Amino acid sequence: ELPDKYALRCAKAKALAVSAKYPDAVVLAADTVVACGRRILPKAEDAETARHCLTLLSGRRHRVYTAICVAHNNRHHTRLVMTQVRFSRLSAKDIDAYVASSEWHGKAGGYGIQGKAEAFIPWVSGSYSNIVGLPLAETAAMLAQYKITGM
Repeated sequence: ELPDKYALRCAKAKALAVSAKYPDAVVLAADTVVACGRRILPKAEDAETARHCLTLLSGRRHRVYTAICVAHNNRHHTRLVMTQVRFSRLSAKDIDAYVASSEWHGKAGGYGIQGKAEAFIPWVSGSYSNIVGLPLAETAAMLAQYKITGM
């Protein structure tokens, strides 16, 4: 499954599952994936996975996709946000130091841009908050259609 389609499918499934239980509520769900080419990188739960992801991303561009789904009254709307990210070439020492920091734990692609990994990223095209995990401007615009403001 392509990364963008996967993110859309997951976000929609989450929103519709909750909306089925609470049909009058406005439900927001999202799913973020980090993709290197067509490959979806895992959420790093161990140092070996983090090291593998960082090695793969080193010196390359990759994409971060977040699908947002808002469901209400048996209707739903989705939006996909894509951000391109370029990593510097990482030495084994860079990777070892970052893995030792544990900032990667639970992060898709094995890194969190909002911490030490930002030093590895000289270029971003698109939404920075998308890389962190939720594209705020796009999410706020979707929620405003339901008269929900004040993010």
